[in-house]
Amino acid sequence: MDRAEIVHQNFLDHAVKGNLPEGAAPSGRLSPDLAVSIYRAQVLSRALDRTSRAMQKAGQGFYTIGSSGHEGMAAVARALRPTDMAFLHYRDAAFQIARADQVPGQNIAWDMLLSFACSREDPTSGGRHKVLGSKALMIPPQTSTIASHLPKAVGAAYSIGAARRHDPEHRVLPQDGLVMCSFGDASANHSTAQGAINTACWASVQSTPLPLLFVCEDNGIGISTKTPKGWIEASMSHRPGMRYFQADGLNIHDTYEVACEAAKYVREQRKPALLHVRTVRLYGHAGADVPTTYLSKAEVEADEANDPLLHSVRLLSQAGTLSRQEAAQIYTDTCARVERIRSEAVTRPHLETATDVSASLIPPARTCRSGNGPSPEARAEVFGSDLRAQSEPQPMSRLINWALTDLMLEHGELVAMGEDVGRKGGVYGVTQKLQQRFGPDRVIDTLLDEQSILGLAIGMGHNGFVPIPEIQFLAYLHNAEDQIRGEAATLPFFSNGQFANPMVLRIAGLGYQKGFGGHFHNDNSLAVLRDIPGIVIACPSDGAEAAMMLREAVRLAREEQRVVVFIEPIALYPMRDLHEAKDGAWMRSYPSPDQRIALGDVGVNGEGTDLAIVTYGNGRYLSTQAQAELHNQGINARVIDLRWLAPLPKDALLAATKECSRILIVDECRTTGSQSEGLMAMFHEAGTSQLARVVAEDCFIPTGPAYAATLPSKDSIVAAALRLIGEDQ
Repeated sequence: MDRAEIVHQNFLDHAVKGNLPEGAAPSGRLSPDLAVSIYRAQVLSRALDRTSRAMQKAGQGFYTIGSSGHEGMAAVARALRPTDMAFLHYRDAAFQIARADQVPGQNIAWDMLLSFACSREDPTSGGRHKVLGSKALMIPPQTSTIASHLPKAVGAAYSIGAARRHDPEHRVLPQDGLVMCSFGDASANHSTAQGAINTACWASVQSTPLPLLFVCEDNGIGISTKTPKGWIEASMSHRPGMRYFQADGLNIHDTYEVACEAAKYVREQRKPALLHVRTVRLYGHAGADVPTTYLSKAEVEADEANDPLLHSVRLLSQAGTLSRQEAAQIYTDTCARVERIRSEAVTRPHLETATDVSASLIPPARTCRSGNGPSPEARAEVFGSDLRAQSEPQPMSRLINWALTDLMLEHGELVAMGEDVGRKGGVYGVTQKLQQRFGPDRVIDTLLDEQSILGLAIGMGHNGFVPIPEIQFLAYLHNAEDQIRGEAATLPFFSNGQFANPMVLRIAGLGYQKGFGGHFHNDNSLAVLRDIPGIVIACPSDGAEAAMMLREAVRLAREEQRVVVFIEPIALYPMRDLHEAKDGAWMRSYPSPDQRIALGDVGVNGEGTDLAIVTYGNGRYLSTQAQAELHNQGINARVIDLRWLAPLPKDALLAATKECSRILIVDECRTTGSQSEGLMAMFHEAGTSQLARVVAEDCFIPTGPAYAATLPSKDSIVAAALRLIGEDQ
């Protein structure tokens, strides 16, 4: 007999016979009606766990990480408001069920069984995953998270205070609300959890409003690895800026009482707290897990004897609210009801085609207030003397700064954040004066933690803001890439488009920095971004294009709720000259605020038909130099600037190259994993026969004079072009 069946039989036997675990007597503010409601939520959670395992055995269900042992979270749910956004641990079915009791019109058992069955009618994910989550219940869906949801919970909590100062058009969280985030004791050790908790404490110590309730559900084990006894209390109870509460999750009276106290503290003090809830884990980690392979039978049976449902039966009986027989009858009736619902849920249709599955990758567009751009009077006041310089050619860094200024002036929901973006104005001065112009509430100097920077952005996006986070260098993204891959980009997909976290992520990157910094500051790889479905990747090559593309990026985030990654080539920030010193040929005048470059529009420079050079970023700069030299040798080439790296502008590229029989791809990223691979495949499939590429070596970039040795150059581009021309002669 498996452990789930043993726990089931134990409950039926012990509940009726009165062989119940010992514990504290019922006390506190939990009313009889509410106690029964919590118990019913606990029982439904248990019944669903049992049914999910039966469904998997029958080939009707596909996910069995259950909530058994964690049913005390139902009491935490009832201590909060249903408008308090909750980012849930995957064992929190009882929380979601109890919250559904607070919101009219819910059919939670049916909804969750549709999710177990991966039916396309599942109201949360549309059949894409078994997830806890609900738009109506203010629970953004999470997959099997290992603490990756904590940074965005910090951001969402921060957004509540920020919205009091600058109320965004699409705000969803009440201004007196709080954010709740739950996780397991094993996940508490993850660097992402530690970073998020540290960030919350860091902000709290500085008196930043942060109404956030962390809930650590401590069952003492992570799959098979035990958590040292007392570890959570020892490591969490004395964090500066964060209040610690402890509750017995086996006792619904104690859990409810302490959760109410914790919520009251967070809501009134606008400070973070951690609620440490003692639980047990029943059945093992998941369906295929056999706990007796790494725990003694005595340890497993000791947890089973502490079944929280048996504790609830004892408490209800002692309070005179329900007899043991009545409590047992609720259990058997609920199990039977779940089985009846299951028989119908498993007949509901599933997703079938790739089009069906991918339909929610891109979130739906939303209606936004239209504007006519910032007024001349507002621009004059904000820009001051910079306004006169806008008709004169300028380098890219300054034009991006002016574009950010205009955008933030027009759209009050735009918020920039990152390390050094405020008072310092960014490592390269791109965000200079922005904090003076818009204040520290909208240009936020963060602590040094990329996970927290992106989590802040994701969380603020949940509450109607349009964040513009900055990662100082492309290589630093690797410290936090899962915040994009596993969180921001997947949210529309797993919520069937019901939730989105729009943003424009600015990253200074790529190579050619004349010996500075080595591979940590000259990272010539975008591979970590290229394979993330649904995101937009932009890379401008001159200042005017950067300004116009940034405006489109903000439009995409603001109106279409997209996640846009905006790669800014550091080497081109200060670039002034093109062919010779002091020619000023790479500077541009600032385009008027109403000008933008639409997603998918490529740049075509020149009308030559002998050769098309397809490139982007620094490659366009070098290719333009090579274009002039090739012209001197009688070869007329055109340079095509990709601008948008994802989604790849296939139709525009084919149209721009159709008059050219030879195509040379210039890509400063590495031979392996670069954009050139996809471009080569695309042009080959389109029938182009004369095709070549110039790419970087599969090597890191060194510091010092050899900084560009592994990268494409003007000379290597010219040489490759001559070879390609020569092959056809």
